[in-house]
Amino acid sequence: MNEGLRGTAAPPAADIILLLEIAMGVGLVAGTWFARTGLFRQHAWCQSTIVLFNLAVIVLGMIPSFRVQVLPRIPAKLEKSYFALAAAHATLGSITEILGLYILLAAGTELLPEKIRLTRYKLWMRSALVLWWLVLFLGFATYARWYVPNLFR
Repeated sequence: MNEGLRGTAAPPAADIILLLEIAMGVGLVAGTWFARTGLFRQHAWCQSTIVLFNLAVIVLGMIPSFRVQVLPRIPAKLEKSYFALAAAHATLGSITEILGLYILLAAGTELLPEKIRLTRYKLWMRSALVLWWLVLFLGFATYARWYVPNLFR
């Protein structure tokens, strides 16, 4: 058994991803504070950096793990919490990351046609932040189910 964070069975990569995601969650809250205090350039840089960094973490760390450990067992094993939590986390996480990328493009660039750019920034950004934290909590639950012995047994 591996010795992960606080005695879990997590491999080092899972611990690193968990810590990075927590740091990104805190960073998104800091970025929200930038916007609330009128520091819109800092807000844009902070949120954009986190959304793009999160994309890299997903592509390099989460997708490979999901493809090996979960995807081959869908739909046959979805009744088991081990796979259901991971599938829910991956599904909602994908939607949330796509939303974050859309907001980044629609609010921060002129790459998209004007018709599909954002006009009500606050609603979209707040919704994305709430979804992001929900995905983070699903990630905690997935981590706990996969790597904390006897927690769900």
